[in-house]
Amino acid sequence: MHNFHIPVMGIGFTLDTPVKVAHLGISSVISLLDDILIEKMREFYCNKFEIPYQEISNKVEDFRAKRITSYLNTLDKIVKDKFNELKNSASELGKEFEKYMELLPDISPLKQKFIEFQNDIHKKKEHLQWIISHLTTGDIDVNIMTKLDKSNYLNGEVQPVEYNDAHAALRGFANSNLNSSVVLSAGMNPRLYAYFEKLNDFFPDENGLLKKRIILKVSDYRSAIIQGKFFAKKGLWVSEYRIESGLNCGGHAFPTQGHLMGPILEEFKKNRDELINSTFELYTASLKAQQRSCPQQPPSIKITAQGGVGTHQEHEFLLNYYQLNSIGWGSPFLLVPEVVNVDKNTLKLLSDAKEKDLYLSDTSPLGVPFNTLRSNTKDIEKQDWIDTGKPGSPCPKKYGAINMEGMCTGSRQYQRTKIKELDALNLDQAEYKKAFDKITVKSCICVGLGTTPLLVNDLDIKVEGNAVSVCPGPNLAYFDKVLSLREMVDHIYGRTNVLRDNNRPNMFINELVLYFNYLNTDIKNASKPLSIKQIDYYKNFKNNLLDGINYYFSLVENLGQNICNINVDLLQKYKHELDELVIN
Repeated sequence: MHNFHIPVMGIGFTLDTPVKVAHLGISSVISLLDDILIEKMREFYCNKFEIPYQEISNKVEDFRAKRITSYLNTLDKIVKDKFNELKNSASELGKEFEKYMELLPDISPLKQKFIEFQNDIHKKKEHLQWIISHLTTGDIDVNIMTKLDKSNYLNGEVQPVEYNDAHAALRGFANSNLNSSVVLSAGMNPRLYAYFEKLNDFFPDENGLLKKRIILKVSDYRSAIIQGKFFAKKGLWVSEYRIESGLNCGGHAFPTQGHLMGPILEEFKKNRDELINSTFELYTASLKAQQRSCPQQPPSIKITAQGGVGTHQEHEFLLNYYQLNSIGWGSPFLLVPEVVNVDKNTLKLLSDAKEKDLYLSDTSPLGVPFNTLRSNTKDIEKQDWIDTGKPGSPCPKKYGAINMEGMCTGSRQYQRTKIKELDALNLDQAEYKKAFDKITVKSCICVGLGTTPLLVNDLDIKVEGNAVSVCPGPNLAYFDKVLSLREMVDHIYGRTNVLRDNNRPNMFINELVLYFNYLNTDIKNASKPLSIKQIDYYKNFKNNLLDGINYYFSLVENLGQNICNINVDLLQKYKHELDELVIN
């Protein structure tokens, strides 16, 4: 129904977003990381919608997978019930039915038919029947961070690999009633990918249809085709490649070596047929070898993008020029409490945030750069613990305990251990502080990113506390007020403009600036003298940025500045600064 989707945000921000938007035809993604939070939310929604609830305790065998399955089935039931109510109210133009129609893009055939229905008194019944038959729900997609695949124990013994966190989450999704997709993020996990072979819903039925589908979040074409072929050799089809900017995004950032979004999208555009055909050949060969149903034509495939999109013009340009199927709008939806879980304090911080308040931090225990917001209450709590001589978090959930020592680097246990080791080194004050800060900067984001649904719904926070981590992308700086769903969707489709500043640079320019600053900071912080390997890395990074700038120059030359809205003067400025950058 729509050509935008709402990506996963944190752990709790979009955990129940499908309940709020799926019946209106809008697709969204929820995190499957925290089964403890998921169980609390299932109880909440069962009570709210009068659905029988029976607790799944952590004493039950395979409790993590079962909690996830039960929660997804609960969401599925609620969405279907709301959708059926919406359809049944169509003849009386019920409030939710009209909302469904109003939100649609103006070019939607369904919306055009609705306009005919309103204007043609002689064919009202015919038009209405056609409209009702073409209504669909948005997808309830799920996200699994592939690296968060911690082993689990029972009675002191390590359990088989299928009980690892990511494996159990995948099984929970596969066993659910949903007809939707799993979004795999944070890189390749061959052991997890191999587990898909044991889950029948990911294989085509006798009609060639897939009940469960695979979406890969990727940063470049090379990664996409490698992973796509890996799955295809197992008889598994990747239904969507979701391209995300390496730096101009929310949450964890996975920067490329200076490869920019525009050239990456261009490569996907040029090689789309190659991607489909090369994977389909491997796919059919594997299905035949397994004596499974084999489609004659490649199943449908989508190419989508997300990261830093902020205007209707950018949205349309990405869709039309790069021939994309959908655009992800993430961080701006953090200002839409009608859609996501955001407590009042965090909402105020987000709406007031300027460029200086949104930064790439070392906060994440995963050792990956993490976009965050200054003065978030989880960081304030972290500093309070440091100031009182108790650095680190109590670590009640341990989802990030994936290092070689079996501890989360944000935990109190880990930080105490490392500070004791540091104390024994007898460093001078400056060196000690630098090393101390490097240890204690890590925060318990696996709890902090899941706190908001508990606060918003007035649920028990005895285990989690009330401190909140939040992970907006840099693009949020240009949005400065709380919005309704209608206002946000109207902004996406160009029916209104909610930006605080019409001088906002184009998303491609914003990403270029982020990469330029990232390169400079990395060189500045690197130990000197630079090794030959470091010099080669930085030179390649610089050259890739210059190639990206030249690509944008050619884009403006071929299409015109009004179409792609790229500021040539800014391109020239950063080209000059890169030319002047000496790496040795």
